[in-house]
Amino acid sequence: MKTLLIITGPQGSGNHLFSKIFAQHPAVFAWSALNEEYWVPHDQEPFAEAWHDPFTLPYVKFDQYAVTSISCPYAYHGNTVEPNYAEFVTTAERLGYTIKLAIIGRDQTVLRYQQERVRGTYSYPRFEKYITYLQKFNPVYLSTELLYLYKENYVRSLSKQLDFPIDCDAERIAKILETDPNAKYFVPAPDQELDKIVKKVSGL
Repeated sequence: MKTLLIITGPQGSGNHLFSKIFAQHPAVFAWSALNEEYWVPHDQEPFAEAWHDPFTLPYVKFDQYAVTSISCPYAYHGNTVEPNYAEFVTTAERLGYTIKLAIIGRDQTVLRYQQERVRGTYSYPRFEKYITYLQKFNPVYLSTELLYLYKENYVRSLSKQLDFPIDCDAERIAKILETDPNAKYFVPAPDQELDKIVKKVSGL
């Protein structure tokens, strides 16, 4: 039985990041080009053509485990489109694949800033309308913030939750996480009134 893991989420939530994490395990067919480059256009993702035309899905060959990454919306040959989740999943199930689903999340304020900076518009609502449908597949939620905080421990937890092979090597994961993409959006907050109370009860 072949298993296809779909990782999806809003634009800018971490599709490239998690694709790179899932592409490390040698038993998994995934977006291996990201092991060589920091960023690769989405139309070069191995299943990109199948998301555009699910009829081509049988032509994407893998042995037992595969991961496909799709943001919503996504850019395909210069156009911004929404994935047809239902048609893609139905085609995959007809091929006998076991479908697993993971939904990526990111701090809501950072997500808005990122989408407006890079895409010029806040596109999260275009993904939000699909959540009810995606819930049918009992998704595991992926957190960009938890990945950076707990690193290989978080990845190990995801592997167990998904029952899916993921390389949990600490050095390899640390290399992928060298640069925190959230850092550019933050500056230290000025002193707050509550700070004085917290410092007092903490004996500072």
